[in-house]
Amino acid sequence: MTARLLDKSALLVVTLGLAAKAYNIPSKQFWDSLLQGRGYVSLVLLGLAGVFGALTPFESYHKRSMLDRTVTMRRRILAAFGRMLEISGKIQPPLDTGDLAMHFWRKKRTFRHPVSGVLTRVSTYRMSTHPLNRKFAPQRGVGVVGLCWQFNKEVHFDVGPLIATLATEQEFNDHVQQQGSESVMNLSWKSFNEFRHRTALLATPIRNGRNRFIGCVSVDASRGFDVLCCRALIEEMTELGLAIGQENFECT
Repeated sequence: MTARLLDKSALLVVTLGLAAKAYNIPSKQFWDSLLQGRGYVSLVLLGLAGVFGALTPFESYHKRSMLDRTVTMRRRILAAFGRMLEISGKIQPPLDTGDLAMHFWRKKRTFRHPVSGVLTRVSTYRMSTHPLNRKFAPQRGVGVVGLCWQFNKEVHFDVGPLIATLATEQEFNDHVQQQGSESVMNLSWKSFNEFRHRTALLATPIRNGRNRFIGCVSVDASRGFDVLCCRALIEEMTELGLAIGQENFECT
């Protein structure tokens, strides 16, 4: 957008200059004195009008730069995801193909949440299209990504023990009353049931240049929390968060 605006601004300035000369604005004497011995100025202005009108150099350069940065970022993401898959290979019995998933979330204001906003899923990386992502746009404090937003720090959650003990809505409600809603990631019974197939959950924040939370990276799997929650995998997530924060999600 900024590059396109620069092209349009330059074209506007050149066009106004040519129009002012053609209509002697502010005066013919002004232009005669300005162009005395500089007849090439009119040709230069015409050339600039053609360049910025047809070639849009700033926008073209921005697109080429964005493409290069996007390719670099995608390679970096895929390399990190590959290392995560290697780590997940230690889970026994092995995970199904496509089980391990990495997601990128961005904080976004919506019509229903114009002030606080929600987290929207920008992209997902997994080895297959199954299982499909369920629709989920959590508010602050909801789910592992919402808790990551609330605390603005890494959050790791092993849901396995909860699933083993909370089989009914009454047991769920009793647990929330005793342990607090954060112990179930502030999820309702319905939401908890919808996502109980993902037991190993990890999230790290994505921050902008002012160290403000703007999104997060999350990794989830059906099991294997003890294997996945290790320094190597968390470092991969953290480095990706730093890189994406620097780009402000432009190349994700």
